[in-house]
This record gives sequence, C-alpha cells and structure tokens, in this order.
Amino acid sequence: MQTQTHCPQCKSENIYFDGALWICPDCAHEWTQSDTSTEASAPDTAIRDSNGNILSDGDSVSVIKDLKVKGSSSVVKVGTKVKNIRLVVSDDGHNIDCRIEGFGAITLKSEFVKKV
Repeated sequence: MQTQTHCPQCKSENIYFDGALWICPDCAHEWTQSDTSTEASAPDTAIRDSNGNILSDGDSVSVIKDLKVKGSSSVVKVGTKVKNIRLVVSDDGHNIDCRIEGFGAITLKSEFVKKV
C-alpha cells in the first residue's frame, strides 16, 4: 500500500505511513490513500465567487470592488449588478464574460464578484 511520494497539501517528500494514515511532519497533514485517489481523479474545476459560492451560466452577480477598465478611464463601481453571465476558461483569470450597461461586453475575474 505504500505508494505515496509526496504530501497533497504542501507537496513535501518527507512523509511516512503510520498504520492507516499517511502523515506529513512538515505541515502536520494526515490523509488516507483513498483521499488522494479522489483528489487526483476529480479536481475542483468549479468557478466560485468571492464568498465561495459556485457560479453557473446565466447567474446574476454584483461587483464587490471598484474595477478599472483596461484601455479606458472608466471604472465599474462597487454594487454594479451584472445579469446573465457566461463562464469561460481563461489563462489570465478572467473567467466571466458579460455585458454591463454603459460599458458593453467585458470580462471579469470571479474573485471580484458575489452571487446575487
């Protein structure tokens, strides 16, 4: 059963097996072999808002911080409501496509919105 090579939390290689649990002395994380197999097979790809709520296409969100619009002197103000969002996969972290009244089509980061 001893097939682990690193801690799933801190990625340390300094781990050991103690009966039924794997233990990492560096971060004090304890786990079972089944914990790591489920983590590897089902990564969490859900897009979450600033409060940890899972977002989905068509949701309405509210902006929680003044956001400067790149390439413009405009600012999206706190409390701006955005309806009918569309979630996208992006390398730069902008994972919400939407249309904001007065700005047009824009992309937002999910960490700066909360679900309404």
